[in-house]
Amino acid sequence: MDIVTLLGLTVGLSLIMGAIIIGGAVDVFINIPGMMIVVGGTLASIMVAFPFEEVIQAFNAAFKMFVQRKTKVRDVVNIMVKVAEISRREGLVALENVQTENMVLKKSCQLIADNADPEIIRTTLAIEINSMRRRHQVGQDVFKRLAALAPSFGMMGTLIGLVQMLSQLSDPKSIGPAMAVALLTTFYGSAMSTLFFIPIAAKLKARTLQEQLHLEVIFEGAKSILENNNPRLVYEKLSSFLAPHERVKN
Repeated sequence: MDIVTLLGLTVGLSLIMGAIIIGGAVDVFINIPGMMIVVGGTLASIMVAFPFEEVIQAFNAAFKMFVQRKTKVRDVVNIMVKVAEISRREGLVALENVQTENMVLKKSCQLIADNADPEIIRTTLAIEINSMRRRHQVGQDVFKRLAALAPSFGMMGTLIGLVQMLSQLSDPKSIGPAMAVALLTTFYGSAMSTLFFIPIAAKLKARTLQEQLHLEVIFEGAKSILENNNPRLVYEKLSSFLAPHERVKN
């Protein structure tokens, strides 16, 4: 589980709730009609803007962001070095039997075992990268749109509240509470956008760039194994993807 992401959201929400509790009564920040306008309107609008399958795909990607362990570039480099060791010890054909849940790595091992031309590997991995980026872009676009819609519906709720308030000007005592209720929807929309939707979109983008880097490491590793399956030379080439402090010293 990505503890840091979960911790960040928890701390942010806790600080906001703590400030509300310290400032006074909590019940004044609870307004069911305002929640209906912001949450319901935002979800309804996103269903209009995107196909239902893409919305579900985006929320699944956000859920996986919390529950899936983040793979480090160092781990991918080590895997490709192990593949090079197998190819050197047992021959290229032995890579057909490599067991892995990573379909791109599996495909790369198959291409190496078939002694494919490096250009074919380059083309195949380029297609994989473009396909992955298109899939991930959907999730980013959904949450970016949610981040824009939530404050808009918050403002809409505020306008509705102001209209209702102005219709009751004959009762001065009701103006203050009515104004507070009107402003709550803006608060709901801003909180949802700033605390959830914008950070999730940014995190999904970061995961996309990270996965793209992993695919590039796999490609360079596969090409290096075909050119020279010396594990040491493969590592020296792939270590360029690592930060200096992560590299194994000679």
